[in-house]
Amino acid sequence: MQMPTKNTKYYSLLLVLADIVTLFVAFTLAYIVRVIIDGRPLVSPVYALEYFQVSLFIIPIWVLIFASLGLYSSSVYSRRLVEWGKIAIGSFIGILVIIGWEYVSQTHFFPARLVTVYAFLGSFFLIVFEREILRFVRSLLFYFGRGISRVLIVGNSDATRDIALNLSNTAKSGYKIVAIAGPAKVVPRSMDLKHFSTVEAALKELKELRINSIIQTDLYDSSERNQLLLGAAQTRHISYSFIPGEPEFYTGKNSVDVFLGYPMITVSQTPLVGWGAIAKGIFDRLIAFVAVVLLSPVFLVIIVLQKIFNPGPIFYVSKRLSRFSQPVRLIKFRSMRPEYGKHDAADEFRAMGRDDLAVEYTKNRKVTNDPRVTKFGNFLRSTSLDELPQFINVLRGDLSMVGPRPILPQEAKFSPSRTALLHSVKSGVTGLWQVSGRSNLTFEERIDLETFYAQNWSFWLDIKILFKTVAVVIRKTGAK
Repeated sequence: MQMPTKNTKYYSLLLVLADIVTLFVAFTLAYIVRVIIDGRPLVSPVYALEYFQVSLFIIPIWVLIFASLGLYSSSVYSRRLVEWGKIAIGSFIGILVIIGWEYVSQTHFFPARLVTVYAFLGSFFLIVFEREILRFVRSLLFYFGRGISRVLIVGNSDATRDIALNLSNTAKSGYKIVAIAGPAKVVPRSMDLKHFSTVEAALKELKELRINSIIQTDLYDSSERNQLLLGAAQTRHISYSFIPGEPEFYTGKNSVDVFLGYPMITVSQTPLVGWGAIAKGIFDRLIAFVAVVLLSPVFLVIIVLQKIFNPGPIFYVSKRLSRFSQPVRLIKFRSMRPEYGKHDAADEFRAMGRDDLAVEYTKNRKVTNDPRVTKFGNFLRSTSLDELPQFINVLRGDLSMVGPRPILPQEAKFSPSRTALLHSVKSGVTGLWQVSGRSNLTFEERIDLETFYAQNWSFWLDIKILFKTVAVVIRKTGAK
């Protein structure tokens, strides 16, 4: 995502104009293909002049729909998959608006039903194509140094280094990191830039370095130094942005308001609050209900096979921690022998005389070859069929479809502060841990991924993870 600059505003304006032209082309092609090329009778004769006149009225409304979806914001058009998804939604809503207008006014804009289909498909594919061309041209201009922002970064935290590295690809970001003012530890060795140990030294060379943007990641203890930096930016008409160096300020969901005349930043642990949480809950239960109905024959077959090949209880119910560290009863098809799974795995391995497995489990919270698992249980685990009953947990509201892995109560002690952050959202049937390596990940890598999910949740991320989960399960990647 890019900071709002003059260039990003010009690019947003260019997108608006390009979308208007592209929509007009899409409507024109839809009319030509069905009315002129296709000789079949029409539902309602609509002359070309009348069609194009109404198009000029409809297209601005369509663009407003795109704007309401954020398609002219850098936070959207800088993320290709998110942009494509919103273009599809915007095109669909636009078509619905036209159909609704036809119904209310009792007039026909589209001379045939196929024109509606062609207009929808044409608007989606042509706008995606148009924006890909503009994205390529923009990157090409950035590559040759046209329209870029020359940046001075001021700070002394890890965020200073992280921002420099993330913006280092000028062709993609549109930023050229020219200099960093701060301790040597925050200067990436791989980058060719000028380093200043003090902000005062950096400010003296703003003109020579042709700096037109300043990013500050840490406030100085001295208010005079902060004012010196801000004043230098203002007097030279340089763009100034303050990005808090503490990660808590730029993860989760933050809102800026005015309180008693002062700007106030309210920091939430996760963006999954409010209407987002409600929509996710409805989506989870809907998907789980459909899954249980469609997979009910599979449930019955597994239950019968369990009785034959794995005598004992059909299900394994385990106490796990979910949102706000509340205990839930996680349901799975039993894959271990009936006498196991009742105590901590490390204790059970020691009781079996397998201290090596106890050490392995204590370190990674898993073992490669678990002797407690039956042959049929290995089949259930390798195909992920043992996890199907968790859809019932979703229906009960214990779990979400996507979220951090539900942890055992004894695992909470390994990282209490991060566990609190993970449990700001419901645990999930699947998650980033599953589509990024599953059992091949270390315990710390899994926690890192799940923390990222909790702090950066979005509906589109959930959809992406669900699709990736299907692919992972089919390939049996990392399932154990």
